[in-house]
Parts: sequence; C-alpha cells; structure tokens
Amino acid sequence: MKNTLCKNGCLPTRGTVAIMIFTACFVCYMLRVNMSINIIAMVDSSSKSNNANKQKQVGECIALNNVNSSSSNTTESLSKFTALPNYGVRYDWDAQLQGLILGSYFWGYILTSIPGGYLAERFGPTKTVGVSGVISAVLTILTPLSASWHYSAVITLRFILGIMGGVVYPALHCLVSRWAPPNEKGKFIGALMGGTLGTMLTWPILGYIIENWGWNWAFFAPGIFSIVWCCLWMILVSDTPETHPRISEDEKLYIAKSLGDNISKTRRLPPYWKIMTSVPFWALNVLHFGNVWGLYFLLTNGPMYMSDVLGFNLGHSGILAALPYLARLLAGFLFGYIGDTIRKNNWMTVTTIRKSFITFSHFLPGLLLFAMILAGCDSVLSVALITSSLGMNGASTITNLQNNQDLAPSFAGTIYGIINCFGGTTGFITPLLTGYITAEHNGLHEWHIIFSIGASVYIATGIVFCIFGTGEQQPWNQTSKQPDKTEGVENPAFAPPLEVTVQNCRQYEQY
Repeated sequence: MKNTLCKNGCLPTRGTVAIMIFTACFVCYMLRVNMSINIIAMVDSSSKSNNANKQKQVGECIALNNVNSSSSNTTESLSKFTALPNYGVRYDWDAQLQGLILGSYFWGYILTSIPGGYLAERFGPTKTVGVSGVISAVLTILTPLSASWHYSAVITLRFILGIMGGVVYPALHCLVSRWAPPNEKGKFIGALMGGTLGTMLTWPILGYIIENWGWNWAFFAPGIFSIVWCCLWMILVSDTPETHPRISEDEKLYIAKSLGDNISKTRRLPPYWKIMTSVPFWALNVLHFGNVWGLYFLLTNGPMYMSDVLGFNLGHSGILAALPYLARLLAGFLFGYIGDTIRKNNWMTVTTIRKSFITFSHFLPGLLLFAMILAGCDSVLSVALITSSLGMNGASTITNLQNNQDLAPSFAGTIYGIINCFGGTTGFITPLLTGYITAEHNGLHEWHIIFSIGASVYIATGIVFCIFGTGEQQPWNQTSKQPDKTEGVENPAFAPPLEVTVQNCRQYEQY
C-alpha cells in the first residue's frame, strides 16, 4: 500500500483527512475549554465568601509547602497570591454560579449528540462540522459582550455553543468509518485526540494572553482562529473517497476494497430500537461514561484546582493543567499504533484487545486518582499523579473510542452520538458537584472526595464493560438488500463511481 499509493512520497489523501480530523478536534476543544481558565480572570474572588475560602485553603497549602519559612514570609506569599491583577472587568459570581456557567456548555452538548450522528450520515459530515465551526466561532467572539449584559446571557451563549459542539464528534466518527481501512482505524481514532492538544495548548496560551491583553482577547483570538480553520476544512475534506476531487484512483480503490460491504450504501434511519436493546451497546455506553467523567472533570475544574488549591498563578495554572493532556495525546497515538499492530498480526481477537486495554484506559487512571488522597499539598506529586492518570487514559483510543466502529461501522456516528449524549452529562454534573462540595470550604478534604468519586466511576464502568462488552460486529449493522421506502433512496455520496467495480478490484489485487 505504501509503495502503491505514495509513489512520489506524497501524503495519501486519507492522511490529509486524518490531519484535518485531528485539527477539527483541536478547534472544538479550544472553543470548549477556554472558559475554564478565562473564568478565573473574570471572577471577583475578593467578594463575599470567595476570598475567605480561598485564603483558608491557600494558607493551608502554603503552610505545608513552606514549613521552614517564617510566618512573615508565608503571610507575604499569601497576600501576593490573593491580590487581583487587572485582567479586565470582574464579576461577582460565586462557586455554584461558576459551576453552572462551566456546565451550561454540556447541557446543549447532550441535546445534539444523538441527532448529530444522523445529520452527518444524512447530509454529510464535512458540511455538519463546517457549519458548526463557523457558528461556534462567532458565539465565542460574542462572549465578552454577553458577560457585560448578565451572567444569564453567558449561560445561554455557552448553551448554544454546546449545541453546535455536540454534532462534531459524531460527524467525525462518521467520517472515520468512510475513510479508514480496518487496519488503520487505530491511527484514525488517534486523530480524535486532537482535542487533547487543543486543551494542552489553549490553557497556557490563553493564560499568556490574559496576563498581557486581558480576558477579552482570550475569547477573540480562538474565535478568529476557528473561522480561518473552517475555510481550510471545507477545501481539504470530502464526505467520502469517491467524492474527493484530488484523491488518486489507486487510493480510492484501496479504501473501497478494504471497507468492503461493511458500510451502508443507502440512506436509511438507524435501527434505534435494536441499538437501544443491545447489551454490547449499553456496555460501551457505560464505559464511555466513565471515560468522559474523568476527562471532563479535569477539563472544567483542572485550572481551578491548580490555581485555587495548589496555589499556582494563572499562567502556571494553564501550563500545569495542560500537562496531563500532553501525556494523553502521546499515549493515545502510542496505544492506537499498538492496537493496529496487534490486530494486523491477529495476535488477539478484537474483543480481547478492547477488554485487555481497559486496564490502561480505566483501571490504572482510577487507582492513580485514588492516590491523590496521599499527595496532599505536594504540588509536584499531585501534578505527576494527574498527568499519569490522564496519560494512561490515552488507551481509550482502542477501547471506548473505537468500539462503536466494531459494533456497527454503518452507524458509527449515530452510536457515538448516543453514548456521547449520556457521557456529555458528566460535563455539567462534575462542575455542579464540585461547586456543591466546595461551596462551604474549598479545601483538600473536599477535593479528595471529588477525586475519589472520579476514581470509583473509572473502575466501576471498566468492570461493567469487561463483563458485558464485545468487539464483534452486530447483526443490525447489515443493510437490507432492498432499501425501505420510508427510509430514503440511494445516497450518491456513498455510491462508488463506475470504475470502482469488482473487476477493477481484482485487477488491483493483481497489481
């Protein structure tokens, strides 16, 4: 394949598509997580109980980290930390309201996760992602204006932003199912880790922007960047290999032969009843819920933990909170490569691969979060444990992030949309839970409870999948020979061109 499709050493078209999928996730997360660090600069922490709780907690950690320092030095350190730099207008939002603002994105996100898969399968994933990206960018640019009106305007805007973001990942899974040969799916699913890079770069970059130009530009810059990216997306990506204007005939034939008849060539409604009554589907659903619980918890609360509990300044909070995502990104590609190698050489069945690597994607991350209880105010150990936990979760590229492709490649987008709808609820549950637990006191004891809950969810959901999950394709993936009259007609986007015939595929095998 390498010699045939890349005779001139060029990148295959599917490689370009994979890169654009990676950047799509990058942009999606950049627009999603910017509020997590921006809100620290937007809130007047000196008001009401915010400052009292913060001083109490910061004093606790500083005392433990400076046992050899004089009390005057400790007091000086505390006063420097609690001073409020001029990053722009600050608002009197308490901890619970901040949790509501951070979680409002996910209220909208879960609403479109399920229809997002259907929209992508019916109207095309390229257009679905492109339209969503443009609207999301505009909404992000308007955030400072909405904040000047009322916090309810910010909540509404973030809610709509979540509605737009909810369609992206189901659409990308739909795109992967049409472009990725089975032995390369690990690498394509690894491209979905672009969101991890988005988080990793967004927080420190926005921390720098906030410290130098204020939090307004921490919304303007991502919005402008996203609009430019959307233009490139529409130029470089097509829904299928057959409709791409610049793909070679050799690569088109290779992809068509590799996918075979696993992908439906007709438009039809997904078999929702069969999906919802499938035990393997629910096992995947539970597994995915546990995965995104840990992921979204750190997305929404990571910078706050680094800043308010461990006592780092805003710039350092963004950098340190991003470290776990660098580990997850690198581990995600590594585990994806390992999974492809194992599958290519038939060393394990698909089901065995999925269940074996639950150890890395769920069990070890859970145990490492439990270990946070022992870290206390040791900032180095805390960051190391969080980084290791989320790094191990990179194995999700060959567990919950790929299992939907196993069960039903024809409806991979729909399945991911459904499980992402359930999993997306953790995006507003975790900040609300954190706000509730830390409402009276933002201390180590409270955060130990939060980490313990996350660890328990990781481990429990992994056990459920190991008992009930599978990597076998389900019978309801197959398409009827005659399309249902009520389910539409042949989809020209799926229909292969005349030259992609059985005869040509046989000639290609000889070639």
